[in-house]
Amino acid sequence: MKRLLLTAVLSALMIAEVHAESFTISDIRVNGLQRVSAGSVFGALPLNVGDTADDGRLVDSTRALFKTGFFQDIQLGRDGNVLVINVVERPSIASIEIEGNKAISSDDLLKGLRQSGLSEGEIFQRATLEGVRNELQRQYVAQGRYSATVDTEVVTEPRNRVALKIKINEGTVAAIQHINIVGNTVFPEQDLKDLFELKTTNWLSFFKNDDKYAREKLSGDLERLRSYYLDRGYINMDIASTQVSITPDKKHVYITVNINEGAKYNVRDVKLTGDLKVPEEQIKALMLVQKGQVFSRKVMTDTSELITRRLGNEGYTFANVNGVPQPHDDDHTVDITFVVDPGKRAYVDRINFRGNTKTDDQVLRREMRQMEGGWASTYLIDQSKTRLERLGYFKEVNVETPPVPGTDDQVDVNYTVEEQPSGSITASVGFAQSAGLILGGSISQNNFLGSGNKVGIGLTRSEYQTRYNFSFVNPYYTPDGVSLGYNAFYRKTDYDELDVDVASYAVDSLGAGLNFGYPISETSRLNFGLTVQRDEINTGTYTVGEIYDFIDREGDSFTNFKASVGWSDSTLNRGTLPTRGHAQSLTLETTTPGSDLSFYKIDYRGQIFAPLTDTYTLRFHTELGYGDGYGSTDGLPFYENYYAGGFNSVRGFKDSTLGPRGTPATNDPDQDDVAFGGNVLITGGAEVLFPMPFIKDQKSLRTSLFWDVGNTFDSKCQYRTNSAGDHPVNNRDCGSIDLSNMAASVGLGVTWITALGPLSFSLAMPVKKPDDAETQIFQFSLGQTF
Repeated sequence: MKRLLLTAVLSALMIAEVHAESFTISDIRVNGLQRVSAGSVFGALPLNVGDTADDGRLVDSTRALFKTGFFQDIQLGRDGNVLVINVVERPSIASIEIEGNKAISSDDLLKGLRQSGLSEGEIFQRATLEGVRNELQRQYVAQGRYSATVDTEVVTEPRNRVALKIKINEGTVAAIQHINIVGNTVFPEQDLKDLFELKTTNWLSFFKNDDKYAREKLSGDLERLRSYYLDRGYINMDIASTQVSITPDKKHVYITVNINEGAKYNVRDVKLTGDLKVPEEQIKALMLVQKGQVFSRKVMTDTSELITRRLGNEGYTFANVNGVPQPHDDDHTVDITFVVDPGKRAYVDRINFRGNTKTDDQVLRREMRQMEGGWASTYLIDQSKTRLERLGYFKEVNVETPPVPGTDDQVDVNYTVEEQPSGSITASVGFAQSAGLILGGSISQNNFLGSGNKVGIGLTRSEYQTRYNFSFVNPYYTPDGVSLGYNAFYRKTDYDELDVDVASYAVDSLGAGLNFGYPISETSRLNFGLTVQRDEINTGTYTVGEIYDFIDREGDSFTNFKASVGWSDSTLNRGTLPTRGHAQSLTLETTTPGSDLSFYKIDYRGQIFAPLTDTYTLRFHTELGYGDGYGSTDGLPFYENYYAGGFNSVRGFKDSTLGPRGTPATNDPDQDDVAFGGNVLITGGAEVLFPMPFIKDQKSLRTSLFWDVGNTFDSKCQYRTNSAGDHPVNNRDCGSIDLSNMAASVGLGVTWITALGPLSFSLAMPVKKPDDAETQIFQFSLGQTF
């Protein structure tokens, strides 16, 4: 209003100066320009040479020039028939200095100032600065900082410039002293307060910061309160008023919420109307709302969503299903009518991928269950998204289905992915407590060069093992998903060098294998494999009698042909660090005729992820194994034994040290017993997965509280003497499967997917320790997959 009044006064003075006498403009002269170009003035001026200047047009010209915002004073004069315009430019902003801000970063403040027209080099307008100051004050109030102050200072500098100084005193966030709910008679006040994200100050507030008032949080809490009543039949519940009071020192906040509960309503009748497009029986099977139930807005909304998704599976992507409640106040009942508007069936024009900077498009496209040109099925689009997540190549996968411009029955399907490490080129560089330093130049990639193929090649060396290996798996050897893999390896393992009390021996193994995988459903596969392997055995310092006995009977070198058949099923939502779904596999491996030894092994692995909340998940897992000899081979060869303890087994116990133990065949009577594994493996456990505090990106990080249990057993071992017969060897905890001898531990575990490979560590406390079991409270590993 002040600016309009000033403009009117100035206009009147200018018109008076021009003597309000009309004249034909022969020329226009502008005086006082410094930074603003003459072209900018002439572009804004509604008068040109040759025009007739009168009172009205001069007023319009003055207003037009003021609207540019370039000038703080304008005077129009006349020199003969020349229109003279004298201007005084507004100063430009030379610098902006912000002090005292912490809750809002300087970059965010400068960005907001820039969007408001205040930045270095721009024309300075005091009204804009005052508006920005008020807006900053409102932002701090919205954060609960009622004592915050924002002061501005304009410092004049040479050449018609100014320096802006914004001094901020953020104060402290007002803590919530009391929350009061008035008008509730059905539900206890404490139950209603528990719905609120805002809390009164308590001993956890320092960490959770939940006692700081914020307007947005209060709005969310009120909506939760309203939904709580609406989901329990109180259809007329109303929040009458909300009062937020601040103490005089502006350090504490009192919140009062006044509510009217109304009466409780039940469902009288449920109806369907509209063009259903699918059989009515199928729609009714999806209806969660039933006659006689207490009315619940959530149940009504969930029913609408289920019907919408069912129509979406048939291509009606733009279907609209609304549940319309009709209350009857006389008997406190409500009729619910679901109005179905399917719209037109939509078809997919293009499927596009974004964000796959390393992975080829064809790797993503072959996982698609929704095809281009087909109708847009919500189920198939979501199933395609899930298959991309299960690959393990991506941290996150999102999908959008925007309409194709200019059409009303076509959509594009856009998948946006975020790449993550799917292996590690330096995976052979690491450290494990049981194996020591791991050095090598191996490559382990589940998505080799973005092709989707799994490749492993290289040399790995640790204190007890040297390994050369090459492996290759093409998961799409045929277009319908038949996989082909082959591998070759050489391993030299010397358990004498392993820093745990395990029976020592050395094995040199050379082999090669071939395997096929065949999909039998969307989530299940059959796997077939054949491997030829040559093993040579050497005894060590702490070799137990079981090993000597086996070598005496069978020899110390073997060539075996192993055939395997397996079944696997997985509905996990992600290939790495999943949070829901299940996975299980069952494998039978046996030697074939022509092998030096006859034995078989049956292995089962399973895990289930059950979400508890949006951020907490319960995981159950187990691994079971059984092996035995047949034909001329008495029992499972000792070097094929199962071992328990350590990562992916029973944490809190040293690697491979659980299970039957025996006295090494040495001349040292004081030698401790050592573990030698067994032909039976039973392990399992439960974990609660939870987000790590203060970490924003949780998709590459897993934190869990776990309970592990398990052991190995030998169902056939017995009292024996060593081959030399010079003294007996005592084998213990074997000959039977005794579940009361299971080891158990509880603890905290963390796994982080890094560029070097997975980094894992656990802090575990054994709660049940078998005799002579070796504990290890802290365990960690880098560069090995778990």
